[in-house]
Amino acid sequence: MSDYSLTHLKQLEAESIHIFREVVSEFQKPVMLYSIGKDSAVLLHLALKAFHPAKLPFPLLHVDTTYKFKEMIEHRENYVRGKLGLDVLVHINEEGLKANIPPWEDSERHTELMKTDALKAALDKYQFDAAFGGARRDEEKSRAKERVFSFRDKSHRWDPKNQRPELWNLFNGRVNKGESIRVFPMSNWTELDVWQYIHMENIPIVPLYLSAPRQVVNRDGLLLMRDDDRMPLLPGEKEETRMVRFRTLGCYPLSGAVESEAATLPEVIQEMLLTRTSERQGRIIDQDEGGVGMQKKKNAATSDRFAIGCWLLAASGKLFGSGTFRAASASFST
Repeated sequence: MSDYSLTHLKQLEAESIHIFREVVSEFQKPVMLYSIGKDSAVLLHLALKAFHPAKLPFPLLHVDTTYKFKEMIEHRENYVRGKLGLDVLVHINEEGLKANIPPWEDSERHTELMKTDALKAALDKYQFDAAFGGARRDEEKSRAKERVFSFRDKSHRWDPKNQRPELWNLFNGRVNKGESIRVFPMSNWTELDVWQYIHMENIPIVPLYLSAPRQVVNRDGLLLMRDDDRMPLLPGEKEETRMVRFRTLGCYPLSGAVESEAATLPEVIQEMLLTRTSERQGRIIDQDEGGVGMQKKKNAATSDRFAIGCWLLAASGKLFGSGTFRAASASFST
């Protein structure tokens, strides 16, 4: 009997590779969402491993808000497109550009237009039926309840009551025309797992994740890096040089840095072993939303159920009298 066993990271790797291969065998037109962050770097590395030595059987899709850090775009162009030679679709919401809502004026509306709506439009444009994402359950409350296969209806809405069971790692990928699945091969990974794997596999990442002297401005307790002159300084603000790094990357006016001396991967891993705060504490959009990330996903589904409930109540009024309808309406509304 063999004593062979996989390490924790190799088990996670094997699970993710299995999910990639499962999706490609089941779906007609998958795509991988690529945000240029650390999770996307690991996700891409896993995808390349899953189909090596063949080419990736799907393209990458980057939703560009036009406010990404310059170093992120350089990494996409020089490494992913240049060195790896991969097909990267870049989608920008032109309607969002016309609305001209900068992230520092209305972060939630900007994110909705330039990320959420842009992603939906891109998926519709190219008619992808499955989209790989790098979300992990440990990131935030709204992602903790996600399945590996996250079912979306024809309007890309997520309904927690309409998700499929995934017993024994068996995934149901059947969808009707127009419906789709978001797939999260890294659901069971943690932030520490991600950094240990990046170090173990020597995966190239955006340098912003490592500490260095950088010009930042302290805005409402967040250290923001003005990557260009579009973001104005508020009265009383001034830039100062600090040793900082980023735990999560997005639009530069919405991504706060953390003070850190971790300039190498081993130092980042050591820092992760000691930290007790979420990596998304530096995201302004998460602070604006509070704890309603899950609620945003459910809004559309909830409104549909409310309409159905009202219809049923109206029918009950016809069957049992208006008094019953009024009493039931009061109960439903509370």
